[in-house]
Amino acid sequence: MIIVIYSILTTLLGALLITFGIRLERALQQFRIKKQYTSAIEAPSVTVCVPARNETHAMTQCLERVLNSDYKKLEIIVFDDESADDTSVLINSFAHAGVRFVPGANLPEGWLGKNHALEVLAQEASGTYVLFLDVDTHIEPTTISRLVGYTMTENLEMVSVIPGRNDAWRPGVLFGHLRYYWELITSREYSPATSSSLWMIKRHTLIDIIGGFSPHKAEVEPEAHLAAIIGTKAYHCLVGSEDLGISYEKKWTSQCETSIRLSYPMVGGTKKMGAYGLLILTLLNLPTLLIISGLFVSWTPFHGLAVLYLVLFSLLYCRYTYVVWRRNWWLGAVVWPYAIAQELVLFIRSVRGYAKGTITWKGRPVTSPQQARLMHPAQYIK
Repeated sequence: MIIVIYSILTTLLGALLITFGIRLERALQQFRIKKQYTSAIEAPSVTVCVPARNETHAMTQCLERVLNSDYKKLEIIVFDDESADDTSVLINSFAHAGVRFVPGANLPEGWLGKNHALEVLAQEASGTYVLFLDVDTHIEPTTISRLVGYTMTENLEMVSVIPGRNDAWRPGVLFGHLRYYWELITSREYSPATSSSLWMIKRHTLIDIIGGFSPHKAEVEPEAHLAAIIGTKAYHCLVGSEDLGISYEKKWTSQCETSIRLSYPMVGGTKKMGAYGLLILTLLNLPTLLIISGLFVSWTPFHGLAVLYLVLFSLLYCRYTYVVWRRNWWLGAVVWPYAIAQELVLFIRSVRGYAKGTITWKGRPVTSPQQARLMHPAQYIK
């Protein structure tokens, strides 16, 4: 009986390995810019929108990088969402450089804080394109020019970029969550991969056609729902390259909080999909558990298979880190057993947190996925 169970589990692991490998390679090839793009002479205007809440640690560097952009038709707006620190002071110190400060007010009922910030920023923006940027996301002087050039050349309505990492020795990289790894592997036509770190959309499409963020005011990932509405013919997700120059720095603790907030909604936010996600993560941790058990019981061929699967899944993760980390990518193979074990723990905490209503976003409660769907039916998504 035990042999039959082991055989089934190893077969399932093999199926996961093949599926993940095919999906990841397809995504990495499809979502990478293969040539340089520059904006046209008659370039459209772009409004860079930065939502902020208690961001003194990163605000100055973020705005300095945006102001250093070589893109000429640029408007910069920062929304301070009732910060309790000196974020507003820092934003106002850039007023002389043309940065516009929008103070927050009481959060309207039914809105997530960031979603409301994005809505206010979109309404305040005047650019043809609206570029939403998290404060811990770094850009280079040519980033906006190349992103606009790509969007116009490919005739897109929306584009988002999975940022790279240039600081591979930090705990936030080595032990960070696998959000974007899952985004690439699970991306499909009706639910494409997205990134909240940096994404750009035509203002007309966002405001006049989709209706802004109001239909998605309680969604944890509003950009994902917008991408699903627009569809893959007019929306592309990109993996940040060195030429595009988009990277981010986020502390390990902040990434854990983000993962807890996003994990359950990412799998659909239902009991059925929660169980499915738990099964997948448990299977991915099985090789490590079997190897550890081999230290206490007699070694069997299944323990040897566990070693093989652990090596193969580690190499698969290395394929991802080779593209995204840019430096010391080989460390991905070393940290994989820890990374996938952490994902299981964070996923369980996410499911339990939503069940108990304890999930928060910078001090504010987050609506459960089920409640969000009741507030905004699925007809908004193709």
